[in-house]
Amino acid sequence: MEKIQANMVLEILGRPKENVSIALGTILDSLSKEKGTAIKEKILHEPIPVEGSKDLFTAFTELAVEFDSLSDYYQIMFAYMPSNVEIVYPEKIIVKNDELTSIGNKLIQRLHDYDAVVKNTLMEKEILVKKLYEIAPHLFKKNPNQLQEKQQDSSEQQHVSGQPKDDKESKKTKKEKKKQN
Repeated sequence: MEKIQANMVLEILGRPKENVSIALGTILDSLSKEKGTAIKEKILHEPIPVEGSKDLFTAFTELAVEFDSLSDYYQIMFAYMPSNVEIVYPEKIIVKNDELTSIGNKLIQRLHDYDAVVKNTLMEKEILVKKLYEIAPHLFKKNPNQLQEKQQDSSEQQHVSGQPKDDKESKKTKKEKKKQN
């Protein structure tokens, strides 16, 4: 199989500015050591402040990379998750079924790994919410899965007496309570 040439962009976000530069350099160093991968060109952009943030910075690098195989290409996509990639050569890629099978199995394994992480995170969240419920049940409506939401809309705010503003709102509140029960 012919080597695959691609352009890709790697981005990083973090703080402080110096750490963003160091982290991007570490990523490039790691990428350059990947088996079946060669960086042919790189343009490194200096970190800039993230708009609307006081202390977050972002930096990116544009790379021209050569891969020995389609499998190496996908390995880098999963490992480094570039923000953009474009295969520039070859125009057509012929893949043997055993290579495509191998890539497919690696893809499935990665998806299973991500799925396991998500499921574990959800279980940990559930455990933490139940512990929080034991410690501070007043933060919940009726059960550990229903944290009380803050009232943000002024139309939902109540008078000092604790009564809704008007009869329409009172009827609305009663209907909502019936639905919850």
